[in-house]
Amino acid sequence: MKIDLSNKTVLVTGATGGLGRVMVRTLAECGADVIIHYIRNEEKALELKKEVELIGRKALIIKADITDFNSILAMKDTILKNFNKIDILVANAVIQYQWTNILEQDPEDYVSQFNSCVMQSVYLAKAFVPQMIEQNQGRIIGINSECSMQNFPNQSAYVAGKRGMDGIYKVLAKEIGEHQITVNQVAPGWTISDRDRETNTEHNESYEKNVPLRRRGTDQEIANVVAFLASDLASFITGAYIPVCGGNVMSSI
Repeated sequence: MKIDLSNKTVLVTGATGGLGRVMVRTLAECGADVIIHYIRNEEKALELKKEVELIGRKALIIKADITDFNSILAMKDTILKNFNKIDILVANAVIQYQWTNILEQDPEDYVSQFNSCVMQSVYLAKAFVPQMIEQNQGRIIGINSECSMQNFPNQSAYVAGKRGMDGIYKVLAKEIGEHQITVNQVAPGWTISDRDRETNTEHNESYEKNVPLRRRGTDQEIANVVAFLASDLASFITGAYIPVCGGNVMSSI
């Protein structure tokens, strides 16, 4: 048994970020052709495109504002000119901002998180789900966070955005499930990325001591779960919020 995404086309938003790059490589290694979305880092997008092509898969880079519906529609048009369909959609992009307490947090930061978590999900669904319905198959995977269950101080804007995203995904799973389209979320913990490896900051005792597995997860471990959910092996899983955080948070029944 293996994860086989041959003849599948996947769109990854926020693909040039640390986690996005590993997801793109992993999905390509499983056999998928990949659309690499970016907003600023064209150089990194081009490097990633070359990596995917060296694996033997097709790749396309597209710049788009995931908080603007017209930009999403333009991205869709470009994709359909180069590929016949989208089979898998991974919503990974999120706007970065400086975290602080609620009393000091700029109200615009709440707007940015709503737009990049909730509205991105809505716009992507409106743009790409109709075709998935016609195909009677599809995979939608949102990248959430363990933070949405923790509710720690200084996380309010991020938590609000991710909790709103959770609501959209669960409703969408019920609305389009009859078309054999699954809608799931992967919720990473504090994940080790290339930046940590470069700066030797992979370990943090104060965080790890509260994790049942006593370590931080890696970007590859997150990408592995995304690849599984994208595959036929996960054909009967939908509406799930899956923490990938070593047990740091646990969904209850």
